[in-house]
Amino acid sequence: MPDKTITLALTGASGLTYGLRLLECLLADGRHVQVLTSQAAHVVATQEMGFTLPARPADLEAWLRERFSVVDDKLSVYGREDWFAPIASGTGASEAMIVCPCSMGTLAAIAHGLSDNLIERAADVMIKENRKLILVPRETPFSALHLENMLKLAKLGVTILPANPGFYHHPQRIEDLVDFIVARILDQLGIYTELIPRWGETR
Repeated sequence: MPDKTITLALTGASGLTYGLRLLECLLADGRHVQVLTSQAAHVVATQEMGFTLPARPADLEAWLRERFSVVDDKLSVYGREDWFAPIASGTGASEAMIVCPCSMGTLAAIAHGLSDNLIERAADVMIKENRKLILVPRETPFSALHLENMLKLAKLGVTILPANPGFYHHPQRIEDLVDFIVARILDQLGIYTELIPRWGETR
């Protein structure tokens, strides 16, 4: 994938650590990342990770820049109702968009084209512009309604990549399980990574 802008949305499903690790890897690879967060993602950050994500986009951007040592223009953060953000229009669509983690509510809204906030609108733009859209649901079990929504999106070309880590790489830490999923997302983006050994490789 050329060095293009990638949109990353963090929503209220469990597993915010996946999204933050993905952001770290994208920035390390030199990608320009546009970050969006749902209100529930802020709740998950406090409950699961023990820190508070700043509410204002400018403050969140500063927080992420400090966390990941970003000193250039490779990171942008937009608010949930920032309708003038480039990604709200097909003319400003990013090369790819990932919703990680993706709540069932966000997935359903995208499946039905609701576009009630910037995350949903940006995803709608990706579908209509035939751009790469990856949803990373973290839910279990899936109801029939969840599965129907995923099938509907898959038929539209959306990649459904559940946060279901494998174990054949013999993980030793939680971080190894997180990296398994992040590596699969990066594979979908065409970004080479050595986060985990490939099938048949030994390290």
